[in-house]
Amino acid sequence: MEPDHYRFGGGSSATVLHPLVAVAMVLAIFLILWAPLKNALASLLLAIFLIPKGQVLVLAGVHLNVYRIILLAGLARWVISKRKAPLTGGFNSIDRLFAAGAIAFFVIFSLQYMATQALIKALGDLLDALAGYFVLRFFIRDRDTVRETIRVMAIVAFIAGICMLNEQRTGVNVFGLLGGTLSISETRNGAIRSMGPFLHSIPAGAFGATLVPLLIWLWSEKTFRKTAILGFLGATVMAITCHSSTVLGCYVAGIFGLCMWPLRKQMRLIRYGLLLSVIVLHLVMKGPVWSLLEHIDLTGSSENFHRYQLVDTFIRHFDEWWLLGTQNNGSWGWEMADTSNEYVTYGIGGGLLSFVLFIAIISKCLGRIGTKRKLVSGNRSEEWFFWCLGSAMLSHLVVFIGIDYFDQMLLAWFALLVMISTSVSTATPNGKAKPVRRLKNLKRWYFDHELDEEFQEPKLLNVL
Repeated sequence: MEPDHYRFGGGSSATVLHPLVAVAMVLAIFLILWAPLKNALASLLLAIFLIPKGQVLVLAGVHLNVYRIILLAGLARWVISKRKAPLTGGFNSIDRLFAAGAIAFFVIFSLQYMATQALIKALGDLLDALAGYFVLRFFIRDRDTVRETIRVMAIVAFIAGICMLNEQRTGVNVFGLLGGTLSISETRNGAIRSMGPFLHSIPAGAFGATLVPLLIWLWSEKTFRKTAILGFLGATVMAITCHSSTVLGCYVAGIFGLCMWPLRKQMRLIRYGLLLSVIVLHLVMKGPVWSLLEHIDLTGSSENFHRYQLVDTFIRHFDEWWLLGTQNNGSWGWEMADTSNEYVTYGIGGGLLSFVLFIAIISKCLGRIGTKRKLVSGNRSEEWFFWCLGSAMLSHLVVFIGIDYFDQMLLAWFALLVMISTSVSTATPNGKAKPVRRLKNLKRWYFDHELDEEFQEPKLLNVL
């Protein structure tokens, strides 16, 4: 079922920009362009996550929401950088998969609708994706900037948590008073579903839930323990006050991943065991194994049957969406136009190619995390860091079952991918220098040999 409109970025047909937001945006742009790297990164993240994405400037029919304007400022900082700083570790396989997935989705979505407004919408989404990811790749360059990213997100979680707790008391969203999101909180079965600066309660809760494993790692860094504790409290409040089974499941998944730490050397056996269990369940159950989604309700108000039906109809209508996606998912059943599942959204919007590339980047990230954890084996602090990254990834994979990211949560997902991409590019065994070896066919040339050469081109050094 084709949506009503595909304006550039969607949203309001007129400018929605509160004066306080305008001032905050101008200040953030100034800091992004001229402040030191860490301060610029903090300004970018605070502006992105705390300003509702519905705050938008409409010029000649072109929608420039604050989210997009801030990202364009980040791109400008990269362009005018005197050092012309390259991406840490070069343009690696994770970056390539992300770029390929974004471009593939843009092309297939445009071909699916063959309409000018759809093309404009797709161009806006492509800009948000590529700018969001690669601006973060420019700013997040090493472990210090990874730590700074998590620290700032902890501050965001604490602020949003307080505001979402206030929503439970008053039913009023203070961020909504600025415009760009709902001012009166959504309720379901008598429970207020807080959303803070986000456009919906589930991504608001997901921000907090997926952040927990990273905050646990930040707590292990003694200098940042107070920030980590405040962030953990805020993240937990966000996860609870959104009143979503999907988010609670995501929260539990992240904690479960951390609890698997003692079994980290048996993960291959555990993965095969889980795969075998899924196959056996599928064979012995009356319904398909994904019908288990129908029985998950942690809040008493979950749309668990819709989650199951969405996955089931998506699989059964494979022939309709595999090539160029489909516009007809609304005819598959009741409320099937509501694709509240990230995996289904990629298939319906971008066909099998986009779906496969989305799975590929998840697989690549998890694979690189595992490889690097083994590389630093014996260095418990480094191993723990990569384990926490993997647990955060697991929490995202769980929440994808119940929501497709469409607001600031997109940048939270991009931030995790970038932290993984940067970290696996720079990890060395036990902190030792990377070894050097002679090339057979070049007597007077050496190169700095990466243990994982896929992430950095060999550097030739002329030995005089």
